[in-house]
Amino acid sequence: MKTHKWKESLYEKMLFMNVNFDHQDREIRIGPGSARGSAKPVNFYCAAPHAKSVELVGDFTHWHPFPMRQSLDGWWFAQVMLGHGHHQYRFLVDGMPVLDPHATGITRDERNEQVSLIAVS
Repeated sequence: MKTHKWKESLYEKMLFMNVNFDHQDREIRIGPGSARGSAKPVNFYCAAPHAKSVELVGDFTHWHPFPMRQSLDGWWFAQVMLGHGHHQYRFLVDGMPVLDPHATGITRDERNEQVSLIAVS
């Protein structure tokens, strides 16, 4: 008997994570309602010109991958609305974790793995 493995869409992932996803602007806003006044747009860039895919994962996405867009020069981009504080994240370049060399700093997550750190004020 052949079974099909269900794969949730990006929209379903965002709903499950209680994150609002704006398809037109390709941005995420964290939390229920996520008032724009309480969060700021934060741009994430990753230089990976030969990658087939780059995703952003972080505490603000509950560590679920968020796809980034590729520009013509090989950089990948995502904009996320983040609230005040420190946020942990990393890039997944073709599925492999990569730290952001332009991050505010480096820390360790709950699994003791290195993650990039960004401060939003």
